[in-house]
Amino acid sequence: MGPEVLHHVVVAGGSGLVGTPLVETLLAQGTKVSVLSRNPSGLSVPAGVSARSYEELPGVLEGTDAVINLAGASIAGKRWNETYKRELVESRVGTTSRLVKAMAACAAGPKVLVNASAIGFYGPRDGRAISEQDPEGKSFLAVLCAAWEKAADEAQKSGIRVVKVRSGVVLSRTGGALAKMVFPMKFFQGAKLGNGQQGFSWIHIDDIVGLYIEAARNNGWSGPINGTAPRPLTNETFTQLLGARMHRPVMPIPAFLTEMGVKLLLGEMASEVLEGAFVYPRQALKWGFPFKFEKAEDALADLLP
Repeated sequence: MGPEVLHHVVVAGGSGLVGTPLVETLLAQGTKVSVLSRNPSGLSVPAGVSARSYEELPGVLEGTDAVINLAGASIAGKRWNETYKRELVESRVGTTSRLVKAMAACAAGPKVLVNASAIGFYGPRDGRAISEQDPEGKSFLAVLCAAWEKAADEAQKSGIRVVKVRSGVVLSRTGGALAKMVFPMKFFQGAKLGNGQQGFSWIHIDDIVGLYIEAARNNGWSGPINGTAPRPLTNETFTQLLGARMHRPVMPIPAFLTEMGVKLLLGEMASEVLEGAFVYPRQALKWGFPFKFEKAEDALADLLP
């Protein structure tokens, strides 16, 4: 088993940080793309892309090769409370279950589901290396990711190949975590978070897009795969590399002050930021995926020229 040609791919959540360049890359490769949206009429998509509604399921899936599911409310979009937690769960688990049922109902539907997940699956960890064989954690985000993946795995009952991409911190020039780190650094206010020794498991936008596409086209890929670069860093080291790239100093702010600030700003979500994990892409390396950016300094040089 090996790579197949992707003629038509359906992308759920195709207008976000990862979805936008993913759709553009598929188009550049000659693949027809349909994007699922709750509001297709208000969605801005590239020429040649079809914006479709979830109400059109399962028909929109007939005759397609793969579904790439990136749908979900932003983890860092709002401060977590019980209402937003329910939205985070429903937008991921509920949407995935809906897609899986639609795929099963197709007469000639997609044979693979590539489903987004996150390294939050593992929860905050100590300094040891984490791979796909490690169990789920116990935090809210870990429980959410586990339920999300379980919903995707239901597709296997219909003979559909399932790949779950546990994404790390995606570094992109168009927004996301890097933009949030760059902004204070511009004003000489960049600093490590907490003690700075927590794991920072990152990936360049080009590599996460490449992982999704390879997962869709390669029949030898299945199960969980860590969407992280091969060389995770501590938060402190990454912050120092970012400061050097921007020619800005890293402020020597005491750990308790940054911890206090993060907790006040993020609430319950703060533990995910302050503790972190060192997550390695063992499966991607085993399957021979060619990472373009293994070192954070190379990724920053590309994204912040």
